[in-house]
Amino acid sequence: MSIGSVLDLLRPDFPDITISKIRFLESEGLIRPERTPSGYRRFSVADYERLRFVLTAQRDQYLPLKVIKEQLEAIDSGAATLGVREARARAHSHHGSAEAGHGVSGSADADATSPAVPRRLGIVTGAITPEELRVDVGVRLTRSDLLAKADIDDRFLDDLLRAGLIVPGAGGFFESDAVTLAHAAKAMAEFGLEARHLRAFKLAADREAALIAQIAAPIAKSRDADARARAEETVRELAALSLNLHAALVKAAVRTALGG
Repeated sequence: MSIGSVLDLLRPDFPDITISKIRFLESEGLIRPERTPSGYRRFSVADYERLRFVLTAQRDQYLPLKVIKEQLEAIDSGAATLGVREARARAHSHHGSAEAGHGVSGSADADATSPAVPRRLGIVTGAITPEELRVDVGVRLTRSDLLAKADIDDRFLDDLLRAGLIVPGAGGFFESDAVTLAHAAKAMAEFGLEARHLRAFKLAADREAALIAQIAAPIAKSRDADARARAEETVRELAALSLNLHAALVKAAVRTALGG
């Protein structure tokens, strides 16, 4: 298959995939398509499934490329295997496909030999994982949509808006992340934390985002064709590290506060 054919096959499940992204993953050693005598990339079915595995690991667990590469090396060495059916099941699981669920659970051998699925960050249903920091530009929610999906009332949403925790975009529409944020805020409200108490989290997130942007901006401004893809990858990996660091710091601080 040509790189264009692979792109067409991937886009239904990975709408933001680009040729530059595929080339970037190749340059990082995650995929190794053959080259024709004239220098064109030729992708086999195995290359295609390998690429799906990488993209799914980024999207569903937001794993850094280093970790994904280690998993692929385990597969290459025979320490683990990734069947075609399982790879497809992993890719479709993000969309809640029933077929995907059968693909993963239907084979005990596949579960026994596949790389362990990394734990998700967060404990709230629908909580943000690092991969979900990827912007979903295709989703626009009305206020009614947000209220229904997040299962919150108008008053609670107004509190979140006043606190600046959720900010509507152009035309008053909301992005899909607003649903995740509202879910988390609602869960925290059960512990007595009101929207105004969550401002501290928003301020901390803004500071972390600004720091990451300072590092990624020079990469995005470079003139090579893959600059944007590399900048986006840098942002995702730094965000993952930031979340891990933040979780560790909070855990240590809470342990100290409880006298542990």
